[in-house]
Amino acid sequence: MAYIKNLFDRNFLEYASYVIKDRAIPDLEDGLKPVQRRILHSLFEMDDGKFHKVANVVGHCMKYHPHGDASIGSALVVLANKEFFIDRQGNFGNIFTGDDASAARYIECRATPLAKDVFYNPKLTVTADSYDGRNKEPVVFPAKIPVALVLGAEGIAVGMSTKILPHNILEVLEAEKACLEGKSFKLYPDFPTGGLVDVSDYKDGNGKVLVRAKLDTSDPKRIVIRELPFGSTTESLINSVETAAKAGRIKIQSINDFTTEKVEIEIRLTRGVYSEETVDALFAFTECEQSISVNLLVIDNNLPAVLNITEIIQRHAQQLLKLLTKELELEKKELQNKFHFRRLERIFIEDGLYKVIETMKTPEAVEKAILDSFAPRLKEAGNQGVSHEDVEHLLRIPIRRLSLYDINKAKAEMREIQARVKEINGHLKNITPYGIGFLDSIINKVKANEEVGRGVRKTLVGTFEKIAVKEVVKKDIQLKYDSSTGYLGTGVSGEVIAEVSPFDRILTLRNNGVYSVADISEKTFVGPNAWWIGVADKEVISNIVFTIIYKEPETGYPCIKRCVIEGWIMNKEYALIPEGATALHIDTQQNFSFAAHYTPKHRVKITKEIFKAQDFSVRGLKAGGLRLAEREIARIELK
Repeated sequence: MAYIKNLFDRNFLEYASYVIKDRAIPDLEDGLKPVQRRILHSLFEMDDGKFHKVANVVGHCMKYHPHGDASIGSALVVLANKEFFIDRQGNFGNIFTGDDASAARYIECRATPLAKDVFYNPKLTVTADSYDGRNKEPVVFPAKIPVALVLGAEGIAVGMSTKILPHNILEVLEAEKACLEGKSFKLYPDFPTGGLVDVSDYKDGNGKVLVRAKLDTSDPKRIVIRELPFGSTTESLINSVETAAKAGRIKIQSINDFTTEKVEIEIRLTRGVYSEETVDALFAFTECEQSISVNLLVIDNNLPAVLNITEIIQRHAQQLLKLLTKELELEKKELQNKFHFRRLERIFIEDGLYKVIETMKTPEAVEKAILDSFAPRLKEAGNQGVSHEDVEHLLRIPIRRLSLYDINKAKAEMREIQARVKEINGHLKNITPYGIGFLDSIINKVKANEEVGRGVRKTLVGTFEKIAVKEVVKKDIQLKYDSSTGYLGTGVSGEVIAEVSPFDRILTLRNNGVYSVADISEKTFVGPNAWWIGVADKEVISNIVFTIIYKEPETGYPCIKRCVIEGWIMNKEYALIPEGATALHIDTQQNFSFAAHYTPKHRVKITKEIFKAQDFSVRGLKAGGLRLAEREIARIELK
């Protein structure tokens, strides 16, 4: 049994780790989930400037992704609809209506120039074996911007989940620039569907936001929904409106969807109902308003970590400088090697050193002859000298190039190389301004890109309070109570106690001093002659002082208890007086007088005594009552 338990524990941990790291949670470094990374890697490998059928891309990606074509195809469509890193051609569905994309064989895609600028650098990309060991795939891309904040992400793993909202790409780039410049910055979500967002409780990416649809109420008899709240489609929003209308929450005549490239849902109102009075009901009972909780969970150094937006921007700003430094150093090294080869070529051709190999019979003799001929020219050849690889390079020069060698052109090329190396040295000494310049170049490309709408913010940031359902719904249901039978409800034939809504809860204080709170029902037994029945609104109830006059169970002495009901658990009974005691009177007046009539006894002349309720202090619910007199009580009379 112990072996089986250990086996299950080990396998479950391996499965959980796999789901967290390799499926559901994006990596901080490039902001991508594994399937998204493999899709972009496939597009980079297939890139020839032309569009590729999505079916071909999916097939190519299956070399790297072990979960089949369906997951790849759906992930590609979602990533393409973000409009940043994949160019689309064909029907990729509609983010407004929720319509699916056409079959993969009918639509085409390719990587965008922005994707290449942000991700593509094979020389700096760390790779690992694919799942079958036949190919190499990137572990993470060396991304230069915080892609996780641009794309957003949602994923459920084992024991954890992530919910990252998308942000405006220009604002993200500007925030990264501000971080490099040592300035403060703030980032708020921006949704592709537009709408409105309240970020007062966003908490730097780990709180929650309130999102709303954009409503046009210029016509008093109709409401037009122009933009959707994040997470909704026209179909789901229309269904929520129809459901609310059937339940009587809102009164509409018809609802029509005219959405094409832009959202347009028309709600026509019934006679006597106007736009202004219906808006709050739409926000309260439909998807026109939603609260979204955010959890910024990413994979950081192979471990799941919850970060905030400020930390991600700061980390990526430093990552950008490191990547740019590596790129410049790599380019500098390649240019220095190229300059060295060009210098050797010039000496080899200009001084006619290639002629020394004409009489050589073996490769070793050829190499020795070239090295010997360069010996007196080592100072001119530079500090690197002449290596075996240099000789191999010189021997690969074609005859045509030897005969057509242009010395002036070669010198001009070498001067260009030296100028570029000098420029790179300057960038390395001032890497932060160089990083800011790189971000400026990306910003200009985004602003010039029609596909991403030139980076214009789509969601309006504002402040608004969540509409409380109880405040919007009308109190038009009659709550009745039959004191003789003891039944309470909307279907009871008795006295109307109050006008209530379906969301109200009712507090009932029975004649035995026990109270409880329950939902409104058609018919519920609460007992005959209940002392008090009302809506259980905590703000109202907490301001009511309940005065209970009761008779002790053993002595029959009168007691008074004054208390405030501040809380309750639904459908649970609470006793305000001791078990077995008899409630003589319950009152909610702040000030009143009453007479206590005692049981007549021999030689006792005083049988009545007057009291004022306000003379007794308000105590806790669990506190006992205060004894009025040490005489048996007969009845209470209000004055």
